[in-house]
Amino acid sequence: MRTIVINENDAGQRIDKFLMKFMPAMPQGMLYKSLRKKCVRVNGKHITDGSYKLFAGDTLTLYLKDEFFEKSDPDTAFMNIKPNLNILYEDENILLVDKKPGMLVHSDDNGEANTLIAHIQSYLFSKGEYRPGNENTFAPALCNRIDRNTGGIVIAAKNAQTLRIMNQKIKDREIKKLYLCIVQGKLPKKQDVLHGYLFKDEKKKQVYVYGQSRIGTKTIITSYRVLAEKNNMSLLEVDLITGRTHQIRAHFASIGHPLLGDGKYGSNRVNKAAGYRYQALYSYKLKFNFTTDSGILSYLNGMEFSVKNIDFVGEFGYKLNN
Repeated sequence: MRTIVINENDAGQRIDKFLMKFMPAMPQGMLYKSLRKKCVRVNGKHITDGSYKLFAGDTLTLYLKDEFFEKSDPDTAFMNIKPNLNILYEDENILLVDKKPGMLVHSDDNGEANTLIAHIQSYLFSKGEYRPGNENTFAPALCNRIDRNTGGIVIAAKNAQTLRIMNQKIKDREIKKLYLCIVQGKLPKKQDVLHGYLFKDEKKKQVYVYGQSRIGTKTIITSYRVLAEKNNMSLLEVDLITGRTHQIRAHFASIGHPLLGDGKYGSNRVNKAAGYRYQALYSYKLKFNFTTDSGILSYLNGMEFSVKNIDFVGEFGYKLNN
């Protein structure tokens, strides 16, 4: 038997989802069987429906085998990292961080520990806002991701309620993001909306863009405007009408204007000559455009944030209107 008190970061989620995270060693089928056999109680009452929503202060009593409560030690590698963050905005619920090109947001298959989320968790731990030992299942998490070789604004949630709201807002496209990039050549139109069809090759971790729909493709729409031109290069502001993997990089490459510094979809010869190790792409502006209930984050609606200094923009002599 085990007793658990639900805290604020556990509240609001279904009991089956909570138990799956709390007891990862327990097979899902056995979990639901245990619910049906009345092995789970909340505040002394049997709970047989996995959709029951937990409340802060609920006491769970679990009549289950001890082996299912065995959990690996929490990942505390972040404690060995001295946090180094460029924070654009912070409050009690979120962090907006300017991630520089070259940094991973999460650990990869090689076990990289020097990641953005590790720096964020270390920062919050140093402030006393995150204590792994006090949490049943939650850890501060990122709401959006950016490729290693791309820079830009990343949203981090300090609590579970914020994470749930932000994930839904991103899914519902109620958060507007604008990008800056340098493409090779000069585009025929100073402003345009590009349409295409993208196919993602999971094995090669690469995408392909076609002019017509094919089996397995998804529609992509990319809006851009030219901000400046120099040395047969163009500085663009890009608005993703759809958000697909590598959309900006692959879409512009498909029309003959690959991003500078992009080795996957562009020219290594051109990139080397220009001295670019990373693709010239930055998620530089973010605006909260909530059109549905946003709960504890309603105060963010209408707020806009942007990165003020981006190296490759300065090379064009262009000044951002921040």
